[in-house]
Amino acid sequence: MTQQSEAGIKAPASRRNLVDVVGGRLRQDIINGLLKPGEKLPSESGLTEQFKVSRTVIREAIASMRADGLLDVRHGIGVFVGNIKAHPLQGLLDTDAGRVSSIIEMLELRAAVETEAAGLAALRRSPAQEQVIIERFEEIGRALVEGLATSEADFRFHVAIADATNNPRFREFLELTGQQMIPRSTLQQGGREAPADYLAQIQSEHHHIADAISERDENGAREAMRLHLKGSQQRYRSLIRKASPI
Repeated sequence: MTQQSEAGIKAPASRRNLVDVVGGRLRQDIINGLLKPGEKLPSESGLTEQFKVSRTVIREAIASMRADGLLDVRHGIGVFVGNIKAHPLQGLLDTDAGRVSSIIEMLELRAAVETEAAGLAALRRSPAQEQVIIERFEEIGRALVEGLATSEADFRFHVAIADATNNPRFREFLELTGQQMIPRSTLQQGGREAPADYLAQIQSEHHHIADAISERDENGAREAMRLHLKGSQQRYRSLIRKASPI
């Protein structure tokens, strides 16, 4: 299990949110190979203790993942990880860092989904969700100042926007693709980050997105996200041409 999973969950506003979070953590463990096909999950009571949630939440999360083919429930025996290679969305989970077109394909898909997510977030976000988006933006800024890798914080920023749509499918999409949706996280080697000017430009674009959502500017949020992801495509191509060690 991931360290994040072992640490438990800070309770969101509703049981439905808790189900989504537990399911998302388990999905990521499966996708990242921390839980392997055929591996048995801890018991229901074990999962309840691990995630610090009720049995009802665990049962609903497992039922959802079973419906998606990610888990195999064997009554009287236990819950096992399914064969993810047979999953109909397996192609979406595979991003080949050595193939430029693979990264570009993912960025184009993200643009289609996240541009709409940004607009919906601007319309629907609550004050609490707005605050989380701002906090995630500031988290990236602190990592930049401290010279730390920013891809994880970047991913959390985009997930916060997805949550602000109040449509759980947006979060599910991001969790399904995982942190590999951030190109530099796929290409990082030895903990090295992208050039400083590259990261500064990305953070400036994040600022425009967060501001538009905060101001409930639906069209502005969509355009800011579209420009951000379009720019990511162009920057990625440029970095590949220069063989930048990111």
